[in-house]
Amino acid sequence: MLSTKGLTIQQLRCFIAVANEQQFTAAAQTLELAQPSISAQIHHLEEVLGTPLFHRDRRPVVLTDAGLELLPLARRVLSSLDDVVHGVSEVEGLRRGHVTVGATPSLGATLLPSALARFHERYPGIEITIVERDSVDLFESLESAAIDLALVITSLPHPTLDSVALAVEQLVVIVARTHRLAQRDGVSIADLDGVPMIMFREGYDLRAATFQAFAHADITPRIALDGAEMGSVHSFVAAGLGAALVPSIVAVDDEDVKVLHMASPPLERTISLVRPLQHTPSRAAAALSLEITNYLNVHGWPKKASLDLRLIHP
Repeated sequence: MLSTKGLTIQQLRCFIAVANEQQFTAAAQTLELAQPSISAQIHHLEEVLGTPLFHRDRRPVVLTDAGLELLPLARRVLSSLDDVVHGVSEVEGLRRGHVTVGATPSLGATLLPSALARFHERYPGIEITIVERDSVDLFESLESAAIDLALVITSLPHPTLDSVALAVEQLVVIVARTHRLAQRDGVSIADLDGVPMIMFREGYDLRAATFQAFAHADITPRIALDGAEMGSVHSFVAAGLGAALVPSIVAVDDEDVKVLHMASPPLERTISLVRPLQHTPSRAAAALSLEITNYLNVHGWPKKASLDLRLIHP
């Protein structure tokens, strides 16, 4: 069985050039090499393969049967190599590539679309995959390198993750305009004692935050509707099914729903951009991270600025 040990790309380039030009001198001129160097490369290739590749006693030189067999294979190898080099160049130049970004539902509905729109405009060849989960699941995905970066709610530092704080937001309460609390501008958790509440489904950071807030006030929440999603909670509240504790970044004060700010002490959460420490980010992931922070520095939070959001400029 033949071994490929000692076979080089340069040998294949020289072989193809001689086959194309049908003489060593012209091949050397094409590759801008000395003719003895071309001859040496072909000689080494023949030694590796264990057979002559050219009939040197003929003019012009012609391929042996082994040479005829090798020629299309060598061309495919060099073509594949060129594809590899071109592909890497495209990725490094951010003309092609892929990035997977995670976000909690509230951040996926607010900051992420605006940042991704600018990123896509700048790098249209980069394919983007979105993963919407709660922060705990996103931390696990980051640690396993299933995603490249994520917008999450952070509390304690994670030793395996690089975290950049972007903003501090406060939670607010939303109620229907017909609700008895709608006449107020602010409430405390104690004011929600006995008030029917709409709870987010299992897995939402907000669900845990709501239960923790009630437990801290030594109150058991009265659950009127359980399992809501971020996109539906506003409609449930507007329909009069109950009040809800939501991030201020998604709270909408309109003709159907009133936003009530939390009285002191406020319920605050830190919004962070997180990447795994143990993995070097791809060019695309690094570019998206920069795009997110630059967007906030230049434009602030997307859409209308919330009175309950404080940006932290990285």
